[in-house]
Formats: sequence, structure tokens, C-alpha cells
Amino acid sequence: MELAVRDAQGADLDPIEADDAVFGIEPNEGVVHQTLVAQLAARRGGNASTKSRGEIRGSTAKLRRQKGLGMARVGSANSPIRRGGGVAFGPKPRSYVQRLPKRMRRLAIRSVLSSRVAEGRLHVVDALGIEEPSTKAATALLSNLGVERSALVVTGAPDRAALLSTRNIPGVRTVPADVLNVADMLAHRTLVLTVDAVRRAEELWGGERADGRPAGDAAAVEV
Repeated sequence: MELAVRDAQGADLDPIEADDAVFGIEPNEGVVHQTLVAQLAARRGGNASTKSRGEIRGSTAKLRRQKGLGMARVGSANSPIRRGGGVAFGPKPRSYVQRLPKRMRRLAIRSVLSSRVAEGRLHVVDALGIEEPSTKAATALLSNLGVERSALVVTGAPDRAALLSTRNIPGVRTVPADVLNVADMLAHRTLVLTVDAVRRAEELWGGERADGRPAGDAAAVEV
């Protein structure tokens, strides 16, 4: 498939050929949702911790005898039903990480990229043209591309100048293609990719990797 390309001033350039397996598939919404849930769950710290009755410091002696006083039966002061006692079934430190197969993660990224292309919310520029950190230059670039709301700018390699130029613009974030993920893409309305980022995305998620099998395994299946 072809992707339209523009320069930093918004002028149209010659389109580029892009891998259909990355930018032209039928989006799998179920896989996208599962990947997003797993990614957001992995961000949870899981540090909440409470003490059970066995971890409370204090006497474990029974407060009063079982019968004969006309009062309810009680145990130790560490009981969960008493003030200052332990917590019954309280949270403990844990990991919220969900296992997600590599093929599903790749499919989710390709699905979001393809949906952005189909919706017309993916812009490709030949280069950002930002040599030195400049918020004004980054704002002008996004304006020339017609970006009016939040945007995720994706570069082929880490670009410090672009990162510093966009970090003060509300709703705009810059990341290299190597760390592109579903949560960031869905959190921004528009994707802005450089041509280098498109090629890097094809290397990471296109070709043989789109099937999740090395070239040798693919040949064996065909036989």
C-alpha cells in the first residue's frame, strides 16, 4: 500500500510504499483490548499491604472468659473485628503482570497502526526538521500537518531534540519506534511518523515477524 508523505511545511511529497502486513490489515479489536488491559495492569505497582491478625504486635490472650459474663464471645485484641486489629483478607504485595504471547502483542500494534491509516489519523513526514530543541518549531510542524488535538510523534531512532521540543506541548509526546506500544497510540488521537519510523516499524512487525515465525519455520510449513 502507499502512504502519503509531507514535509515539515505541510507540502505533499511522493508517497512511499508500506508493508500491508503492518499498515493495511483488518484490525483485531479483541486482541487490541486484551493487549491494552495487560499493559495497563503491568503498570500497577502492586505495593498495597495490610497486616493480618498474626502480624499485629500485641498479646494473643483471650480478653475474657468464654461464658458467664453475659457478653459476646471474644478472642484476642488482634481480631479483625476489633479496632487496631488485623485486616481480614486484606491486600498483599503482588504482581499484576499478565502473560501475553508475542504474536498477540505484534498483532495489536499492527491493528492500531492499520486502523489509524484507515481513519486518516496517521501522518507521515519525511523528517521533523528539528535540529535544536524548539517548542515553536514543533508547534509549527504539527500545525502544518493539521494536527489539532493530541498527537504521538514517532521517530526512527531516539531524537533528543524532538523530545525536548514537544514535551511542553499539551497532549503531545515523542517516542522512538522501538518503544511504540498500544497504550500510547490509543491515548493520542493522531500519529505522526517519520519515514524512518515507518521503515523501522516494518522491520519490527512486518515481513516474517508478521506471522510470528522465523524464515526457516515458514519454509518448513510450506513444505
